[in-house]
Amino acid sequence: MPMTTWIPHRIMAATSPAATKRCHVKTNYMDNQMKKQHYIFGPVPSRRLGRSLGIDLIPMKTCPYDCLYCQLGRTTNKTVLRKEWVPLEAVVAELQEKLVTKPDYITLGGSGEPTLYSRIGELIERIRSITDIPVAVLTNGSLLWQKTVREALMDANLVIPSLDAGDEALFRIVNRPTTAIDFEHMLEGLIAFRQEYAGAYWLEILLLAGYSAIQSEITKLAACVKKIKPDKVQLNTATRPPAEDYAVTVAPNRLHELAAQFDPPAEVIADYRGIQYVAEFCAGRENILQLLQRRPCTADDIGAGLGMHKNEVVKYLEELVSGGRLEPYRIQGNVYYRPMAVPAQTAGIG
Repeated sequence: MPMTTWIPHRIMAATSPAATKRCHVKTNYMDNQMKKQHYIFGPVPSRRLGRSLGIDLIPMKTCPYDCLYCQLGRTTNKTVLRKEWVPLEAVVAELQEKLVTKPDYITLGGSGEPTLYSRIGELIERIRSITDIPVAVLTNGSLLWQKTVREALMDANLVIPSLDAGDEALFRIVNRPTTAIDFEHMLEGLIAFRQEYAGAYWLEILLLAGYSAIQSEITKLAACVKKIKPDKVQLNTATRPPAEDYAVTVAPNRLHELAAQFDPPAEVIADYRGIQYVAEFCAGRENILQLLQRRPCTADDIGAGLGMHKNEVVKYLEELVSGGRLEPYRIQGNVYYRPMAVPAQTAGIG
């Protein structure tokens, strides 16, 4: 529906023909801008990467996994199909326009599994040819058992794959992979990549209470880590509203207890208390807060209303929820956000 139809008739009637024409031109321009595909988002505040400029290469929720904890919701296209999901030249052109933001990292991640992008190796080469900003790849590691995928990532400065289970049984429960992938192939891929890749290799392990954050599973995970030999091990938990209600967060003190059981000792991923106060991120937070003061919204609602990429919205929402400014709640399976109620002050007794 063209945006011009949203202009109330009483407003149109009150304007001059010239003003009406300007209004049509403006709204048609906005409509065209909304239809334009964008592949770059940010910079956004990242717990690990500072100011991260994201590249979204895969359609929303296209992935070999359907993880219990995914903050983007259930996977709608579970696949191992690798292809050029978005045009490489359009991605590079848009990226060049955004380099003026001078991010700390250019990050390949986004709405789906980035290694499904068949030209990811070429893209990394192109990025490295036009800028010295380091390239990071956030991957679930599901396709690293394929030699062509490992080779494609060799020029990245940093690769952060995931490991959420220590055996086939828990792998099927937590990651819910496509039947084309089994645990042993996935683990072999993580090990092989470490042997071949000379860049920085950080392994992320996301723990869930009642599933992986129990001693028997930690022992299995720690044994896998010894085989993989990453540069860093980073422990995380479900801090954003997950795909499933029963994906339960692990308490911070418990994460720190479990971190010591890995070799090398794991790092519990820090929160936003450093980067959240960078001035450039204030506008995004305040715009979201102002929108939610008017009515509760989902992350998709916020993105559509403010013209923000969903991954960018999710970053801000996580920070605002952890800072006690917003609260999430579910209605019919959808996660909505609203401002936290401010407790009424009790009047002093004189």
